[in-house]
Amino acid sequence: MLRTGSNLIRWALRLPALALPALLGGCNMVVLDPAGDIAVQQRDLILFSTGVMLLIIVPVMVLTVVFARKYRRGNANKTYDPKFDHSTTLELVIWACPLLIIIALSAVTWTSTHLLDPFRPLERLGPGRPIPAGTKPLEVQAIALDWKWLFVYPDLGIATVNELALPVDVPVHFSITSTDQFNTLYVPTLAGMIYAMPTMKSELNAVINKPVTSEGYSGNYTGRGYSDMRFKFYGQTPADFDRWVSRIKAGGRALQTANYIDLAKPSEKVPVMRFASVQSGLFDRIVNRCVEAGKPCMIDVMARDMARGGGTPGDHRMGAGMAPGRGAAPIMGEKPVPALQKAPEDKGSGPNVTKPEQPGAPGQTRPGDQRNRDMSAVSPLPVPGATRAVRA
Repeated sequence: MLRTGSNLIRWALRLPALALPALLGGCNMVVLDPAGDIAVQQRDLILFSTGVMLLIIVPVMVLTVVFARKYRRGNANKTYDPKFDHSTTLELVIWACPLLIIIALSAVTWTSTHLLDPFRPLERLGPGRPIPAGTKPLEVQAIALDWKWLFVYPDLGIATVNELALPVDVPVHFSITSTDQFNTLYVPTLAGMIYAMPTMKSELNAVINKPVTSEGYSGNYTGRGYSDMRFKFYGQTPADFDRWVSRIKAGGRALQTANYIDLAKPSEKVPVMRFASVQSGLFDRIVNRCVEAGKPCMIDVMARDMARGGGTPGDHRMGAGMAPGRGAAPIMGEKPVPALQKAPEDKGSGPNVTKPEQPGAPGQTRPGDQRNRDMSAVSPLPVPGATRAVRA
């Protein structure tokens, strides 16, 4: 009876471990089931690298068990050779196998780094399917805001927030930037992760090969609203994509400078927004931090500095005299003025934290008086709940 009870306890302890694989049924392994040619090639690269490394890992794990069993203390048939110190065959195997794997991984890494360069224009839609001559890629401008994504289709004259749709088997060229923080544009089913950086433009060339509904997000932590900085991604047939564009154009909402400035303010859990028209050149003005009217564009400032050799008339070196990065104007509003550079009437007033607590301190009349030092910054901290002693 006791033995039966102990068996039941052991099985009860094993059940949670047996149920753990069932939890994987809720996982969406989108990286291993992509819908775009670039993502498929990256998936194959992951599988190849993993398989090659397993050629070393699996034999080592198997041999660990074999050696432990063969040379265990209770095995009477084990071979004991205390004079063994070298084996040329064993040395060749130990060093040759990892070396061959490193060579294989290096070759694949070098070729794939160039073939999958996100700046490189696409040469095919899929295996054995070259891009027809004269095909123009669809232009999409992706802007990372706090904490949402803005997608502008300059050729179509529309824009969306937290929604990205692409037609199947049409090359797409992304121009990517950010307003304030480093982000990453990542749609696992489409292509790899690309950084979005303020005042810089990254690029990505990709294609979606079948209709799909998925999700994209930023893979770089950027603060409070990061967890909800996600957007819906739709791979659609050309006919469905044209209907999607027509619905947006029928909405009648326009994206101009004024509502873009409001949109760029930090906000969380932003719903999908669609704009039937977009102000021309908005992306370039975002990159050059001159969205607001009257603010000089960064590219124009740099061009003038390069033309005159910098801010110092006598210094003709390229870029000399330019303001450091911390001196750049913010994307919205004016650069804050440090308190020491403000006029007294602009500073306002606040509590005097260094004023002696006791009234009647002698001040300059008796500089050495102890009451002049009765300040919170130099006084010992009282015990919580205790009253502070009054000095004479």
